[in-house]
Amino acid sequence: MSNEIIVVKQLPVIVEQLQEIKADVTERVNAAMSLVCTEDTVQVVKKYRAELNKEFKGWEDKRKDVKKAIMTPYEQFEEVYKDCITDVFKQADTDLKNKIDSVEKELKDEKTAEVKAYFDEYLASKNITMPLTFESANINVTLSASLKSLKEQAKTFIDRVVDDLTLIETQEYKDEIYLEYNGAWFLNVSGAITTVVNRHKAIEEAKAREAERQARLEAEKKAAEKVETVVETLTPPTLEPIAPPVVEEKIVQTTFTLKGTLSQLKEVKKFIIEKGIEIV
Repeated sequence: MSNEIIVVKQLPVIVEQLQEIKADVTERVNAAMSLVCTEDTVQVVKKYRAELNKEFKGWEDKRKDVKKAIMTPYEQFEEVYKDCITDVFKQADTDLKNKIDSVEKELKDEKTAEVKAYFDEYLASKNITMPLTFESANINVTLSASLKSLKEQAKTFIDRVVDDLTLIETQEYKDEIYLEYNGAWFLNVSGAITTVVNRHKAIEEAKAREAERQARLEAEKKAAEKVETVVETLTPPTLEPIAPPVVEEKIVQTTFTLKGTLSQLKEVKKFIIEKGIEIV
């Protein structure tokens, strides 16, 4: 019955003789293309170009009219089809999907709750002090996955954590490693151990470099002190200068006659007085 409801009673019939006029169009286009465009003929070339563009626009308008005549009945049909068929089916599909999703979500929630209950029970049996949650295990609960496989994933996860914590207890820096394992390197025992070991290695290397530097400074200091001691041993003591003995001069008396200008004689007198020479 459905095959008889939608039928095409008459296909669009387009009558065209485009092949018949192609030669004429080509001839006129070739004639225009053969024109030599110069300063003298440029106006003629422009005229030919305008005529060709006008003719082409006429053909394009006709083509668009043909397309519209063909598409209009289909667009009217499509609008009715959407209202009577498409929208009805799509609404039904949406409603049914919502009902299915609701039931499947309920089933998935029930399965998740059961797996989580097993996770919490098994975790409690291991006496793990580390705060772990079901979400930490990243178990993907799907409707297709069996409860057995999901519980096995939970058990495997907890057993791995137990093994990691046991390994951490054997390490030299176990407290620091535990902090990393429960922090930046969450549940990654290899990363936690490597990080802490490398950190302490770097600290020890820094301490060794500092001790080496201090030893070198101390050696340089002792060498400098030793050189200073040797220099002091080789340097002769500083002697105070010995003042020459004071020789007391004998006072003598002499007589002489001075000849000179008055100012010169005054200078001689001044000199005698300054030197403490007695004039008799």
